[in-house]
Amino acid sequence: MERCGWAGSEEIYVRYHDTEWGVPEYDSRALWEKLILDGFQAGLSWITILKKRDNFRAAFADFDPNIVAEWGEPEIERLLQDPGIIRHRGKIAATITNAQAWQRIEAEQGFDTYLWTYFGGVPLQNSWNSLSEVPAKTALSEEISKDLKKRGFKFCGPTIVYAFLQACGLINDHLVTCPCHNRVKTLKR
Repeated sequence: MERCGWAGSEEIYVRYHDTEWGVPEYDSRALWEKLILDGFQAGLSWITILKKRDNFRAAFADFDPNIVAEWGEPEIERLLQDPGIIRHRGKIAATITNAQAWQRIEAEQGFDTYLWTYFGGVPLQNSWNSLSEVPAKTALSEEISKDLKKRGFKFCGPTIVYAFLQACGLINDHLVTCPCHNRVKTLKR
């Protein structure tokens, strides 16, 4: 069996594929972190974000949305000077806005519950044989994207949302030829 081709051969990418990608995530804060990182990835390669992930965690208070939600222009200016992250004003400002939106959803029902409700609490199991079969977005990612935007989120279009759902294991998109496919398929809450 061969791992999914997108993982390549670079150690950081292979380790991410083998240990994190597609593993069901049920922690609200961790889900928010991954959605934010997927938003920063827009227009870039995921490997770029993955290599800077520790810098992002340091810069964004370990992705504590309750801390980030209180930030304003001084923090935006500080982050724009940080060479360890992607210095994009819109994405940095959106992270603050998204933290505030996360707080509202978390208070209402829990961000994890909000997302997992779309799946009945159980990861969607796909059975792709090749990367060419895997969609960039789906009707469900469009629906979730639209609702997130309605709730105040930014940088969460349907393609970003689909990548996020894959990464967080709400959707198992490991190819059936990948040893991770069956392993993550058996993971349950």
